[in-house]
Amino acid sequence: MRFMILVKADKDTEAGVMPSEQLLTDMGRYNEELVKAGVMLAGEGLHPSSKGARVRFSGTKRTVIDGPFTEAKELVAGFWLIQVRSLEEAIEWVKRCPNPTGGEPEIEIRQIFEAADFGPEFTPELRAQEERQRERAEALNRLARR
Repeated sequence: MRFMILVKADKDTEAGVMPSEQLLTDMGRYNEELVKAGVMLAGEGLHPSSKGARVRFSGTKRTVIDGPFTEAKELVAGFWLIQVRSLEEAIEWVKRCPNPTGGEPEIEIRQIFEAADFGPEFTPELRAQEERQRERAEALNRLARR
């Protein structure tokens, strides 16, 4: 099972306050534990919403809304993508995480849909298409890292 671990933003992350050397050290150590355990697939911090945009859909119309966005507690400051056996295991990993802000942050855990979760509407042809796209994206990412 794959899970997206979402670190919620706060006023400091939205203001672009960078983490302390100690927090970076602690997070590096935690990330190393995730890697050694073979559960970490990805993990990154995100720039504040002031450097981002949203695209609102209304039928065929698209409207771009530039950041910053209000309600920092509803925004995401960073994420991990992990692969574990259960939600309980994901929770245990998150409980070991260093406090990402020093305050009282929330970290949200959301399971990622797998092909089997979509049922018969996700036809063999659609599954094959998704697999080809994933393989192509991984190959391009490997090339870009060289």
